[in-house]
Amino acid sequence: MKILGIACSPRKQGNTVALLEEVLRGSKKEGAETDLYSVSNKTIEPCRGCRTCWESGECPIEDDMHDLGNRMIDADGIVFGTPIYFYNMTAQAKAIVDRTIALGRPERNLANKVGSVVAVAGSLGLVDALKDLYFYFVTRQILPANYVAAYGGPEGEVKDLKKCMQACNDLGRQMVQIAARDFRYPKEIDRSSFAFGTHTH
Repeated sequence: MKILGIACSPRKQGNTVALLEEVLRGSKKEGAETDLYSVSNKTIEPCRGCRTCWESGECPIEDDMHDLGNRMIDADGIVFGTPIYFYNMTAQAKAIVDRTIALGRPERNLANKVGSVVAVAGSLGLVDALKDLYFYFVTRQILPANYVAAYGGPEGEVKDLKKCMQACNDLGRQMVQIAARDFRYPKEIDRSSFAFGTHTH
């Protein structure tokens, strides 16, 4: 079993990474293999809306999302970590979410993986980031685990929040325990039908 942490912060080290590291430490306690991926110094471009992936299953943009996408497919659980910039997840986090539209084919998708979020803010914005990422989980048929939301300022400050760090450790353990139950959405449920309008009639 593998749990993937995605640090959606442009900083290599900071509060977001500290939270993710503690989540993965908890997953290791439950016997899981862990992988921490940082977007720092990576190139993940926004989705171009070209719909090429709808036909081929592959995104034509040549950047680091291909490597991350493969890691997401290989993982049994995915925990997104994001600081809050302008009252929501970072642009890097949103780009990843958008680009996973290419990971929606029957033979290659994110369904039945366990998802969770750790987010850290200086003030407002935690609720909106959590809401948006958990709605994303629902539309991808990712099984939602718990979340951890923290308030922090200077780099590494969250490490002093003992209850917060314990919650992260517990979250990592919970993700492994949920994944071990091997829940599967019924194949009859269409993952593509999550919005309705003039294009769906």
